[in-house]
Amino acid sequence: MPNRLAGEKSPYLLQHAENPVEWYPWGGEAFEKAVREDKPIFLSIGYSTCHWCHVMAHESFEDGEVAGLLNRSFVSIKVDREERPDIDQVYMSVCQATTGGGGWPLSIFMGPDRKPFFAGTYFPKTDRRGTHGLMELAGKIAELWTGEREQLARIGEEIIRAIEPKEADLSQLPGHDLPQRAFRELARSFDPVWGGFGSAPKFPNPHNLIFLTRWHNRNPGSNALQMVETTLSSMRSGGIFDQVGFGFHRYSVDEKWLVPHFEKMLYDQALLALAYTDAFLATGEERFARVIREIFEYVFREMLSPEGGFYSAQDADSEGQEGVFYTWTPDQVADVLGKDDAEIFCMAYGIIAGGNFEEGMSIPFIPKPFELVATTLGMELPELEKLLDDGRRRLFDAREKRVHPIKDDKILTAWNGLMI
Repeated sequence: MPNRLAGEKSPYLLQHAENPVEWYPWGGEAFEKAVREDKPIFLSIGYSTCHWCHVMAHESFEDGEVAGLLNRSFVSIKVDREERPDIDQVYMSVCQATTGGGGWPLSIFMGPDRKPFFAGTYFPKTDRRGTHGLMELAGKIAELWTGEREQLARIGEEIIRAIEPKEADLSQLPGHDLPQRAFRELARSFDPVWGGFGSAPKFPNPHNLIFLTRWHNRNPGSNALQMVETTLSSMRSGGIFDQVGFGFHRYSVDEKWLVPHFEKMLYDQALLALAYTDAFLATGEERFARVIREIFEYVFREMLSPEGGFYSAQDADSEGQEGVFYTWTPDQVADVLGKDDAEIFCMAYGIIAGGNFEEGMSIPFIPKPFELVATTLGMELPELEKLLDDGRRRLFDAREKRVHPIKDDKILTAWNGLMI
């Protein structure tokens, strides 16, 4: 029987409308019930294309035992963080302040007064390898609510004090040296081999690349543009870019940009289009302009609504597995392209027997420039590029017959503003 999310508009909330957990949307009805029945609140925040949100849903929120505990001892509230970023911001700051980290799904336990006393992210159903299980955690909190509520109230007050905004110290306003300091910090963390900043996982962080390109415009003697070019080139060659259907995945779990978290977000496409545009304007290199056109080809094909707005995201998962829509084996490629063309395509895009991903599957990427592949094969570069582009289109048509990842068809004003 559907719960109270069945009447919501958010695709994420509707994904949970059939859960045995008696979910409420954020609103007066949930908080009034918590006061009336004297129960704490379990708040779960996520979004429709979040892989670990799906994992926690399958392990816990679709489980009758977990639902029984939550329904007996808590009022459970679901929030789509993209629909209500205001709520997410408050409780994510709680998680970051109390645990030193954050992410989604975001799991919060709090009183009916909305003051949180415990925060975390993903929890398995039961304790696992040093990670608290939701059953044990919720059971302990239910006991404390009944027997030691004053302790929970003290914790809640301490958390509220910790996240309260501090009065600004106007004597410490940033000076003119701030951009210089920002450049030095980015240069210090830059990965000269693969591009990007820091180690795995690596996010595109297009705002940093835009800053560096504009820093180069003012300081052409710096190495800012070289950092930008290395990063943008590595990303376009990596598995973080969908080599068959175009568009960028959300981030890479490794330092080489090979293995992505496969969801695609509208705001990433918008901001990366800006970053590649700045790089094209600074260098005049056609390779950057080509990526901009590829991003927009993906967005107009997959993310444009009939009314003219842009959808929010595409999921990482299909058929219950992350990335299965995007990955290939050499045999699958040969079935589409034929043996000879498949051998060339697999060489150019790193599709190997045994795979470079899970369960023998390969994520297409470009391990070496096509110029080198052409030389190895004794082909002219234009001939190779035509063969590969034809193969890509045929693989795309074959991929269209697969089960597609779910699309989050929310149309968000801010993200549409970025894309427009």
